[in-house]
Amino acid sequence: MEHIASKNLSVQDAPARHVAGTHALIVGEVLWDVFPDATRLGGAALNFAVHLKRLGHVPRIVSAVGRDALGDAASAEITLRGLDTTFLQRTDRFNTGTASVQLGPGDRTSFVIERPAAYDAVEISDAILTQIVQWRPSWCYYGTLFASRLHGRQVLQRLLEALPGTRRFYDVNLRPGFESRELACDLLHLAGVVKVNERELTLVRDWLGLPADPERFCRDGAARFGWQAACVTLGARGCAVLVGDDYVEAAGVPVAVADTVGAGDAFAAAFVHGLIMGWPAPDVAGFSNRAGAMVARVSGAIPD
Repeated sequence: MEHIASKNLSVQDAPARHVAGTHALIVGEVLWDVFPDATRLGGAALNFAVHLKRLGHVPRIVSAVGRDALGDAASAEITLRGLDTTFLQRTDRFNTGTASVQLGPGDRTSFVIERPAAYDAVEISDAILTQIVQWRPSWCYYGTLFASRLHGRQVLQRLLEALPGTRRFYDVNLRPGFESRELACDLLHLAGVVKVNERELTLVRDWLGLPADPERFCRDGAARFGWQAACVTLGARGCAVLVGDDYVEAAGVPVAVADTVGAGDAFAAAFVHGLIMGWPAPDVAGFSNRAGAMVARVSGAIPD
């Protein structure tokens, strides 16, 4: 793919420069991505949190790492990246999570995820729940992987029930072996904002009886389930975005791809940032495409 000038990818190139500093509760996995040549910190939830922090907001991640060398390294790196670790737990029950990354041609990347992992041992006590409620997050992010085990699903359900007024962003982010139709459908019903990729669109449309066309998928999903916004990422071709009644398809940004690990998470953070800022759909889509392209052109999910 063609490389283009970096100024066209800058997160500073946005329709507005004021940032609201919104509180966002991020529920999900912290793990190490094990590449053929390196091991890098990742996990969709952590990736999303890092990028949202870089966009000027205030995320706190609900997750856990093990009391092991990888857990020590993860905690140190998360702190160095400036993330609030109030709700990041340590556990003796399981080792810190890992995912073996298998890179294919183009954007064909697969993962072998070790479970159970430390993030499967998250506990929400009454005291922690009270602290979360008093912090008053405006947004709550969740994906499928964390909730794919019963305990994680119960943790997420408890948090969502305690935060009835919080906007809910569901990045479907399906992984082989953790693709429960029942779970995904339940989480889609709970969401106010939804993101899927092309493969997930194919599955979800069959599960829910929605149209295959991205626009009809977004509009019918919004009409049926009350989504305030939705998007379909289309790989190198860009994305389709619905914000309220405003729909747009935006072409992708051509870059020389290093790997696509975490590109969707950067896209997701930029997408939510645009919604927080109240941008129209074309601006949200264009900015999100640029954020995803920035990550795709370098190695790792949360590059410096």
